[in-house]
Amino acid sequence: MAVTRQQKNEILAHLISELKEAKSVGFAQTNAMTVSEFSELRASLRTVNTSYTLAKKTIVKIAVKEVLGLDLDLSLIPGQIGVVVSKDDAIAGLSKTNAFITAKHNKKAEVQKITWAASIFEGSVQGLEETKAIASMPSRETLLGRLVGSMMSPLSGMARFLDAAAKEVEAQGKTKAGELKAAPKAEEAPAAE
Repeated sequence: MAVTRQQKNEILAHLISELKEAKSVGFAQTNAMTVSEFSELRASLRTVNTSYTLAKKTIVKIAVKEVLGLDLDLSLIPGQIGVVVSKDDAIAGLSKTNAFITAKHNKKAEVQKITWAASIFEGSVQGLEETKAIASMPSRETLLGRLVGSMMSPLSGMARFLDAAAKEVEAQGKTKAGELKAAPKAEEAPAAE
């Protein structure tokens, strides 16, 4: 079905409003994705305040030029272009899309249903390999979770030690940890001469 001029103008206006809020933008080539797959991808992206819009390459080029002032050449990319706009975390939307791209149902397909084409990250256009590298990085939320986990590890160890000491104080009938007596060491075997 052909897209009318009015529909093209609506898509352009939507893309422009999305790009104004963008922290990063990814461009994915789509081939033969089903409606349910698009719905699954869009639902996943909504959880990290990211949108996914399908548009003609000329509309994408016009929107990027108008909002970001960048010349984008998508003419060599066959098929439709999906525009992934991350609004909060520059990595999160790209990462979620990358998870979809590397998913089993995409890898098993005769023709990959979605692949990276390019991206705009930190104000400059990134090629295919750079886009793949950026999209494979963990999101800010993931990194913060790892940081908190590594900070909690020493505290958890200290809590286990204090809990064991309290149980030992109770077992020996003492009132302070300083009153505990060390367990006798096993006799070491005499050294052979």
